[in-house]
Amino acid sequence: MPTKSYDTVYTFEKEVAKFSGSKYGVAVASCSDALFLSCVYLRVKQVTLPNRTYFSVPCSVIHAGGKVRFEKESWKGYYQLKPYPIYDSALRFKKDMYIKGSFYCISFHAKKSLNIGRGGMILCDDLRAVKWFRKARFDGRSDIVMKDDKIDMLGWNMYMIPEQAARGLHLLELIKERPQKDIVNDYPDLSKFKIYDTLSPSM
Repeated sequence: MPTKSYDTVYTFEKEVAKFSGSKYGVAVASCSDALFLSCVYLRVKQVTLPNRTYFSVPCSVIHAGGKVRFEKESWKGYYQLKPYPIYDSALRFKKDMYIKGSFYCISFHAKKSLNIGRGGMILCDDLRAVKWFRKARFDGRSDIVMKDDKIDMLGWNMYMIPEQAARGLHLLELIKERPQKDIVNDYPDLSKFKIYDTLSPSM
């Protein structure tokens, strides 16, 4: 992304990472994109998910080349994509929420605590992964003008636009002033949908 045009995005990443307790943040177009890129980066195989989660989560795993197993698990706010250090924290946004060593994926959907309208972020403390995520989210491009870029990887169009980041910075200042509660999930039982039946459920 051209640096000057996207300074707001980089500032937003730094402020959310600071608030969350992680070293780095990589902003993307949605939490689903954050989960997908994390799954691709870690080359997931078999992933165990709670049977009640959002539809895009098993989609992200499967599109990344993995297989899904559902288990009955009571949760709110966040959960792990077992056995990988990937966390879906779409329903949690709290100070110092980051889990060390993880790829902690958060959502800025209109129904979430930091409600930009759309967007997500991967929080992590792995600089090598950050460099990969930043190219992967931007069609494989580097942070230079297009005419000077030499593409050496395939990527996806999953970057956050500056307007969303600017709104996020504004709302982040407001959210610091009040404590946040985990959002309780109200998702359907996805183990009943045959489309995700890549492995037998462990229930």
